[in-house]
Amino acid sequence: MKKQYVVIGLGRFGTSVAKTLVEQGADVLVIDKNEEKINDAMHYATHGVQADATDENALKSLGIRNFDVACVCLGEIQSSIMAALICKEQGIDLVVVKAQSEVHAKVLYKMGVDKVVFPERDMGIRVAHNLLSSNILDFIELSDDYGIAELEAHAAWVGETLIDLDFRKKYGLSVIAIRHGETDVNVNPLPGDRISAGDVVIVIGSEEQISKLEESN
Repeated sequence: MKKQYVVIGLGRFGTSVAKTLVEQGADVLVIDKNEEKINDAMHYATHGVQADATDENALKSLGIRNFDVACVCLGEIQSSIMAALICKEQGIDLVVVKAQSEVHAKVLYKMGVDKVVFPERDMGIRVAHNLLSSNILDFIELSDDYGIAELEAHAAWVGETLIDLDFRKKYGLSVIAIRHGETDVNVNPLPGDRISAGDVVIVIGSEEQISKLEESN
């Protein structure tokens, strides 16, 4: 079943997250108390609701407990904490929150938030790709269509060589590095290099092909 995403707060960062999730085929509910932002969001989001995200009853009425992932992108710290707390209490599996400072981040983690991000310019695109797949550890956008993704090695890849897997022929992607552990990085992998359990495979190619690779595993 396709995961359900809710994005709370449609500033620059939240809008970027929501748009990228939708572009990758995800079902996304966006929430903001600004009516104009919700009206704009209806051009790209699956659903949009004008609501105060710090109002527990309002969020409950929207059925957010049924969502798999929540991304809280509110600019005001108190509102961010309240919305994140409601999402956690409603049992959403993965709650990601935009933080304004290290202190803000510490409070969020103590509350049980799963991930805290410090957005820089268009980092929302990067975060959205990370949310879409548990196997994508990081994503760097190179252009509107191309990017670099760090992928946790799938079980089917373990023990296979790069020539066996043939990422270029099957997916149109090039493997530019393989990371073993935290510090051992093979930055010029050869066709005969073998993938081990726990490895991170770093590929470059179109966003569409990266998504197809994830869907195939």
